[in-house]
Amino acid sequence: MNAASGMVAELPFLSLLVQDASAVEYDGPLAQAHAEGAGPEVIAQLERARTLALRVRATLREQRRRETELAALFETASDLAGLRDLDSVLRAIVVRARKLLGTDVAYLTLNDPSADDTYMRVTDGSVSAKFQQVRLGMGEGLGGLVAQTASPYVTADYLNDAQFHHTRTIDAAVHEEGLVAILGVPLLANGQVIGVLFASDRRVRPFSRDEIALLSSLATHAAIAIESANQLAETKAALAELAAASRTIQAHSASVERAAEAHEALTGLLLRGAGLGELAGSVAELLGGSVVIVDDTGRCLCGLLEPDERNAVEAAAAQSAKTGRALPAGRLWIAAVTAGQERLGALVLRGRPELDLEGADQRILERAATMTALRLLIERSVQEAEHRVRGELVADLLAAADRGEPGLESLRERARRLGADLDAPYVAVVAQAQDADRRRLGSAAAHLAATGRGLAGERGGSTVLLLPGSDPSAVARDVVHHLHGAIQRPVTAGASGPVRGPAAFAAAHAEAARCLAALQSLGRIGDAASTRDLGFVGLLLGGAQPRRPEVPAFVRATLGPVLDYDARRSTDLVHTLGAYFGSGGNLMRTKDVLHVHVNTVTQRLDRIAQLLGPDWNCPERALELQLALRLHHLL
Repeated sequence: MNAASGMVAELPFLSLLVQDASAVEYDGPLAQAHAEGAGPEVIAQLERARTLALRVRATLREQRRRETELAALFETASDLAGLRDLDSVLRAIVVRARKLLGTDVAYLTLNDPSADDTYMRVTDGSVSAKFQQVRLGMGEGLGGLVAQTASPYVTADYLNDAQFHHTRTIDAAVHEEGLVAILGVPLLANGQVIGVLFASDRRVRPFSRDEIALLSSLATHAAIAIESANQLAETKAALAELAAASRTIQAHSASVERAAEAHEALTGLLLRGAGLGELAGSVAELLGGSVVIVDDTGRCLCGLLEPDERNAVEAAAAQSAKTGRALPAGRLWIAAVTAGQERLGALVLRGRPELDLEGADQRILERAATMTALRLLIERSVQEAEHRVRGELVADLLAAADRGEPGLESLRERARRLGADLDAPYVAVVAQAQDADRRRLGSAAAHLAATGRGLAGERGGSTVLLLPGSDPSAVARDVVHHLHGAIQRPVTAGASGPVRGPAAFAAAHAEAARCLAALQSLGRIGDAASTRDLGFVGLLLGGAQPRRPEVPAFVRATLGPVLDYDARRSTDLVHTLGAYFGSGGNLMRTKDVLHVHVNTVTQRLDRIAQLLGPDWNCPERALELQLALRLHHLL
């Protein structure tokens, strides 16, 4: 009977367990029994049944809580297994922490070793912008203490808890968020604290050991997620570096291969005897643009430079010669053409902007400059050999006066092999340059002679040219023009001729040398003239030293009063005096030359007599005046 009554007493409570009723509802059967006037024994059975039912209810709720926690931990582990986005995983952990512990706010901070503090990374439930941006120094606040000691800390009332180092910044952020109870556990990776996971309420609340353990488990998963993400990021970075290195190696390999192929092609051209034009065309085809080759004086050997490009090319070529690398200059790329320490010129690539020439193309341009240097050295060797042969022939011609006919015929044959016909009209030219490299002057003269079927050499410190032509003045002017353009220095040249036959060149050379000496005595540096241009003055001054100072002094001493009178009065007595002597002292012919009346001529001559003295027309004075007039005209 008692067992049966006990089972009857337990039935209402079993029903409440099935319904998952609240703890208050378990007082209902007892209250009903009291209302029905049940006896003490029944009341006692009901109380025992209620106690057992409440214990069962608590056990079931604890099991469900643990199942929920385990499910959350398994879900977190599953998230980690499929980690794709670290922020998403950390947010999921923070959200689960808030849900499992039933707190108002959950958040996670990470350490910043560079700043030696910890900063807010993820929050859930936070409403304060200041709180979401707060940074905690090591040892400051609850989070700073957790990060420093690597141990969990909990407080039921943070602002009134004296066990933490409070700061105005942290307390203001906590106050603005309205937090009271805070639980913080460390995120540990390889024994090092990398951050803190928090759960917090806006009311006073103690946290149990189970809640601390649960949050610590979530913190462990968060630390694993962070460590895995860091390793994944490092792996990706390493793979990216490897891929970049692989691409660089491939690009470098392709660059080296392309440069080697270009070098082989240019070398083949050089071995086949290609000239500068063919080399330039090949480089232009390889690099895409136009190519100009200039020598060490800036003269274009192949192609043309714009006037505004010359200075840029000169400056860049000088720098390129020092560095050994091709350099950009606006829309030009310049590579110096060098042989040892000697700069032979420059290779100019036009049409490739400054940032458009890659490593391989730059090396191709530099190798092309090397090939160009070899070509120029080969040409120089050939030219020097030819110039030496032509120079030896010039020396033999200037000493040919005493040779017999067989010797002269030998000279003719040697000249024919060099493309010169000595029985045709030739002009002898003797040239000198002021402050110029004699080697460069001789090279330029030899080039001019070779291209004009002539000969060139050196004699007595002067450059000697034997060129075909019948007008010595015109030939001399042409020589000065070409040599000045080649060496960029003033060139003075005297000429004589034309002459025919090998035996005539020695005398023509002597006359041209006297003509050059006369020009230098007159101070006409950079000028050209023939013996015919200077007349008897050339004979008088031909043996004088260059730039003889007494020539202007003689003119001044002889004609000074007349020159000064003309300068003051704007008259032309010097011209009248020249016309008078030119007319043989005949007044009528003089007035016809001057186109004036004979009385005017007489008046002018009277004025000249007043200026020069009454003996101005005697033979001795007349000769001096005529010579002075000629020199004045030439000066």
